[in-house]
Amino acid sequence: MPARRCAAFTAAVALAATPVALAGPAHATGGDAKGRAGAVVLRAGLDVSLLDKSVHVPLRASLNEVTAPASAEETALSVRLDGVGQGKPFSMLRADVATSRATAEADEAVGYANLARARVHVPGLPLLSLVEVEQVTSEARCAVGAKPVAKSNLLGTVRILGQKVTLSAGGRTRITVPGVGEVGLDLSRTETTSRTAAATALELKVSVNPLKLNVAEVDGTVTLVQATCETPKKAAAKPEEPKKEEPKAEKPGVKPQTGDEPTENLAETGGSATTLYLAGGAAVLLGLGGGALAVTRMRARNRA
Repeated sequence: MPARRCAAFTAAVALAATPVALAGPAHATGGDAKGRAGAVVLRAGLDVSLLDKSVHVPLRASLNEVTAPASAEETALSVRLDGVGQGKPFSMLRADVATSRATAEADEAVGYANLARARVHVPGLPLLSLVEVEQVTSEARCAVGAKPVAKSNLLGTVRILGQKVTLSAGGRTRITVPGVGEVGLDLSRTETTSRTAAATALELKVSVNPLKLNVAEVDGTVTLVQATCETPKKAAAKPEEPKKEEPKAEKPGVKPQTGDEPTENLAETGGSATTLYLAGGAAVLLGLGGGALAVTRMRARNRA
């Protein structure tokens, strides 16, 4: 076999026998990234102005404020402010039911808050409730692969500064009580983005001037029954291990060609180079056999 053909044949055989690495499809790694969720029954941010002193006393308080994973069920909130009511604590909220709950898993985060038969007071108004509610709930749910959902429900009546009010979703209700002040109320406010949700059952903008218990003015915000969530992050993707392609097994009885045998039209006849050698050998044998038979006949004639 010529050296050039031998080298080419050796390289071809080596390439065919080498496993081929194929890139596989990507799949999730199943990371443990979790979402976020929170809930609160009441949150207050108020500035209290005193009569006998030209000062402002901040009031920052919350009840059953939790972040995932957690839950709380306290039904009362009392606060104490210097200079208000001779330093005695006053009840800011009392309820029959006050629940907040937050959970966060790899595929879903949920915030939930519920308040039933509750009364909320502010400094300077110990007998008159800022707001009374029968039952309100809020829920925020963020699941992987789904749009975040936020919703709030209010059942029964609502009273602001002792007055029964008719609430309208999507707008602000204003209640004014002469000699007491004004409260602006937002009902069932919800916000959603591609990955977050927030639901607030009631938000009150407070501006009252009770002139009792040494309190001149109370301004700020009181939030009731709020839930929030953030969708868990999707697990990162990585490529699978490359798959190796096994070399194809040769068919029994078939030898690789060396490059010197005639190969034209072998595919059409179904033959091979070995077939050609076998056919040539048979022809030679037939020729020798025919010649021997002719010599035998000639000798027989001469004897006769």
